[in-house]
Amino acid sequence: MTDAARVEGVALVTGGTGGLGKAVVQELLDAGAQVVTTWLVDSEREAAEEAFGDRDGLTLVEANLLEDGGDVAARAAAEAGPVKALVNLVGGFAAGERLHAEDSPGMEKMLALNLTTAVNASRAAVPAMLDAGGGAIVCVGTKVALQPFSGGAAYAVSKAAVLALVRSLDVEYRDDGIRANAIIPNIIDTPANRKSMPDVDHSRWVAPAEIARVIRFLCSPDSSAVTGAEIPVYGRTR
Repeated sequence: MTDAARVEGVALVTGGTGGLGKAVVQELLDAGAQVVTTWLVDSEREAAEEAFGDRDGLTLVEANLLEDGGDVAARAAAEAGPVKALVNLVGGFAAGERLHAEDSPGMEKMLALNLTTAVNASRAAVPAMLDAGGGAIVCVGTKVALQPFSGGAAYAVSKAAVLALVRSLDVEYRDDGIRANAIIPNIIDTPANRKSMPDVDHSRWVAPAEIARVIRFLCSPDSSAVTGAEIPVYGRTR
């Protein structure tokens, strides 16, 4: 690995215990970063401990981004060293009936899980990035934000708002050396997605490790010219 391919300083990864999150944490650790990742329930912490053991460079911190506004996670990251990257992976998915139906997925819930968590983590981490002389923020959108489906309005709206957040972060902080970008997956090949869609061709889905390599690039000096981008990571799905 060249020096240019390495990820400098501390990377704060929210939601680093899920199917995509563990791949991102692994990639950033392999790239040389000190990684601080959040967990909220015991099963998430246990999954991370099982995946990584006592690996050097990884700190697990209990944090509720909706209740503490991201401050707990940001403080833990700043204590570990200069904060140079934030990867916002906390989120959720819900779909069902159309918007007017009583059992339609809650708009407020989707906005809280997908948008508010990213806003809170970004707001809390940016001061540490300013102190470090710049950094990179990566958020996760979805193809559904660009091409909604019936029954998925709440999810689509919340993820479209995440893309608007990335554009705003880019405009507000690019002159401070903080780059903000979004990846846009379609279907990620995770155990949960396989369980919910057992009869489709999983080989066409994009693997978490493939997306993690794109995120590593966006967090590294290799991507110094990239900010305000929305990068599709669809694999072979369309």
